Amino acid sequence: MNFADITLEEKQVALADLRNIKEQFASRGWFPGTSGNLSVRVGDFSPDNFHFAVTSSGRDKSVHTPEDFLFVNASGEACESTKLKPSAETLIHAKIYRMTGCGAIFHVHTVFNSLLSERYGDTGFVPAQGIELIKGLGIWEENAAIQIPVLPNYADISAIAKLIPSSLQSDIPGILLRNHGIYAWGKNVFEAKRHLEAFEFIFEVEYRRLALG
Repeated sequence: MNFADITLEEKQVALADLRNIKEQFASRGWFPGTSGNLSVRVGDFSPDNFHFAVTSSGRDKSVHTPEDFLFVNASGEACESTKLKPSAETLIHAKIYRMTGCGAIFHVHTVFNSLLSERYGDTGFVPAQGIELIKGLGIWEENAAIQIPVLPNYADISAIAKLIPSSLQSDIPGILLRNHGIYAWGKNVFEAKRHLEAFEFIFEVEYRRLALG
């Protein structure tokens, strides 16, 4: 599908969804500084030809402006003439879309996900077991045990993107960057939000378990 074939309504819905999610997450303090990024896929999908709306670089996500988002293609390049730059981590979003076919990806920096990703960085995953909110990831096994992947936080974003295919787990809709933050995704905005909230609850429980010894 060409970007020109995506309807105005589809674009408007994607932007409205991103504004709504941005406002909710900002109210929780999940975008300290100008950190974090959000994206929503628009139009039809194929692994080599898709488009998504993504947060523009360096914006204060606690306020709304007409320059908060732009549309990019599967290579992370702007689809329209604009002075805006996509988030520096757009290549990571593009790789996750390509590998999973998901519909939305949300990335936030929180104290708990940063601390745990550093704590388990050498292990390569954050372990969690027996937490009720694991069900929020679609895993209903009793006393389920999961491993949330942790990737190195290289300055070269393309180097991180190359690691994503080998790190993905089909039943875990998220990955952590070490001492950086979580990327969570889903088939749509609602599911991606649910997954992110579940991950953040899991991280806080696991951190407090460690603190309690």
